Amino acid sequence: MLRTFGPDCDGSILDPSLGGIPPGATWIDLEEPTREEEKVVEQAIGQNVPTEAEMAEIEPSSRLFERNGALFMTLSALRGVVEGRPTTTPIGFVLTGERLVTVRYATPKPLLAFADHVRREPELARDATTVLVRLLDAIIDRLADELEALGSEIELISNQIFHKEADSRRIPAARLTALLTRIGRAQTLLAKIRYSAVSTNRLLSFLSGSSRLHDEANAASRNHLSSMSTDVSSLIDHSSFLGDNLTFLLDASLGLISVEQNAAMKLFSWAALVFLPPTLVAGIYGMNFDYMPELKWLHGYTWALALMLGSAVLPLLYFRRRGWI
Repeated sequence: MLRTFGPDCDGSILDPSLGGIPPGATWIDLEEPTREEEKVVEQAIGQNVPTEAEMAEIEPSSRLFERNGALFMTLSALRGVVEGRPTTTPIGFVLTGERLVTVRYATPKPLLAFADHVRREPELARDATTVLVRLLDAIIDRLADELEALGSEIELISNQIFHKEADSRRIPAARLTALLTRIGRAQTLLAKIRYSAVSTNRLLSFLSGSSRLHDEANAASRNHLSSMSTDVSSLIDHSSFLGDNLTFLLDASLGLISVEQNAAMKLFSWAALVFLPPTLVAGIYGMNFDYMPELKWLHGYTWALALMLGSAVLPLLYFRRRGWI
């Protein structure tokens, strides 16, 4: 699909077969473009539009470069958080003298929200540089929101693990499995947020160093970029802090599992302590010897039961007194 935004464009879908790009379009948005749509845009900007395979390259030289006076940039944007399948998708930016072209094969929520914002406030699309800076700002705001929500989720996990009541920390196996899954999903989301933040930071550094942003007319955008770079660096530092916290919570969860396993083994040890001595007594009196002193004794049965009970209780009391159990 092909959409255009600008003073004379409202973001409606354009049919490339009915004409070219409107003269007043400052932002051209290509979503899963066809080859016909790409040709129309390439004719309008005088540059080739990056393909999906080119945007998938991870080396900086393929993602950030300048060619024939146009800036080519690729950013990995976060998506799929609400659906529970967080991932990143590449978004290509081509910044020419008068126009910004975005190429994407998915629709991250910041881009969708910014497009609606531009429809309500057309002044945001007065020039290509302003559109790019504002769009990057929306992407960074979304990363900050997701990182904040993830911080709250990590706090809930921490409260569940380190409950102030000792009995509340005894978690059944099914809940422990769910807890580990919860930590794993949080770690996956954090990794995607950090990957997107690092990609955004590289793009901001490249854009700030370009000659395009050092013009006097772009002084406000340059200052805005500097502020966004600081914000992204803070997000990266905060994501590192949350990553360390998640590692600690994972270790604590594994420690709880070890405690539960040790408690189960301790229970079996107590059972062995209680039942092994009586079993020994029963085994002795179950031997088939011709002569046993207590065999004809009137109180032999009572004596055997009392001996078995005593052999079970006395060691238990002794170990408890010594503090071993």
